[in-house]
Amino acid sequence: MSARLLLVEDEPSLARTLSDRLTAEGYEVVVAADGPSGERSARDGGFDVVLLAVNLPGKNGFDVCR
Repeated sequence: MSARLLLVEDEPSLARTLSDRLTAEGYEVVVAADGPSGERSARDGGFDVVLLAVNLPGKNGFDVCR
């Protein structure tokens, strides 16, 4: 069973690169592109790991983490 990872990143090319690399390493990756959607996904998703950018639209990463 692979670890579930939530990637919260608003830069599409960086999110795609990280998602591709992490998937290649065996992670199941879910991507959220802004603070509010990242917060919803984190609450609903049962993730093993969350990678969270700081400067996000809608809500910054520190507030999402709280």
